[in-house]
Amino acid sequence: MSADRGATPAIDVRDLTKHFGGRKVVDKVSLRVERGEIHGFLGPNGSGKTTSIRLMCGLLTPDSGSGTCLGFDILKESAAIKRRVGYMTQKFSFWEDLSIRENLAFTARLYGMKNRNQAVEAAIENLGLAGRADQLAGSLSGGWKQRLALAACMLHEPELLLLDEPTAGVDPTARRDFWDELHKLAARGISVLVSTHYMDEAERCHKLAYIAYGRLMATGTAREIAAAQGLHTLAVHGTGLSALAEALQNAPGVSQTVMFGAELHVSGQDRDALLSAVRKVADAHEIVETETGLEDAFIHLMNQAQDNFKAPS
Repeated sequence: MSADRGATPAIDVRDLTKHFGGRKVVDKVSLRVERGEIHGFLGPNGSGKTTSIRLMCGLLTPDSGSGTCLGFDILKESAAIKRRVGYMTQKFSFWEDLSIRENLAFTARLYGMKNRNQAVEAAIENLGLAGRADQLAGSLSGGWKQRLALAACMLHEPELLLLDEPTAGVDPTARRDFWDELHKLAARGISVLVSTHYMDEAERCHKLAYIAYGRLMATGTAREIAAAQGLHTLAVHGTGLSALAEALQNAPGVSQTVMFGAELHVSGQDRDALLSAVRKVADAHEIVETETGLEDAFIHLMNQAQDNFKAPS
């Protein structure tokens, strides 16, 4: 890789657009991911996350737009990009009747790697798979399958990892361990673009991008995205919170209500109007001003989005 390519962002794309079946599923998405950065990609199901990821690394050709991935043109140099990217799909896609070691050895052959045995053993050691290397993949738990998939992604020493909801259905301990590994990789200069639905994972990313119905609606750090919504938030504690949320839904000054276990978050952009509305119906409850969280911000963004699959009225 030339010095010029190494100095470029891991991903730098502009106005990517893609249609399927007459529907615009990605609508002028622009994104920049720096080297050694973990960039979270968030949005509801069907929002265009997976399609956008594939466009960014040359697996799909956009209808319009341009950009680079690892310094290579996504329209003209997709083959060069694919050799330098590790892509982990949401669905486990390895052979369940082969062991971890056999799966990795077969993947190494697909890559046409030299010193395959050495690369396989290094991946097994680096991802903590040595104790299970001869176990059949089909008998692994979700967390160990995830480690196998990550090890396979890392075999050819990629500069960029594209991870499509890699921790879906995995227990909290395995998710934490997986994210520890991602931060170790980022510290080595490997860039990561990861889609997720989990707010605790989103907050572990260096930067975030939120997409809804094909449109990129917000980018920045978790704190920057929350602050940019201009919301004031009240936490309400007490009994009957579900009924209280219903009573507040259309109240003046209230933009949204969100349940968080034993407390209700009520948010709005006019602080005085918000306080007045909540006090009118929740005077017997404890009301505390609180910081607007990332989940509050994302629900607000989702409420502002326009469904690109909704039939016109």
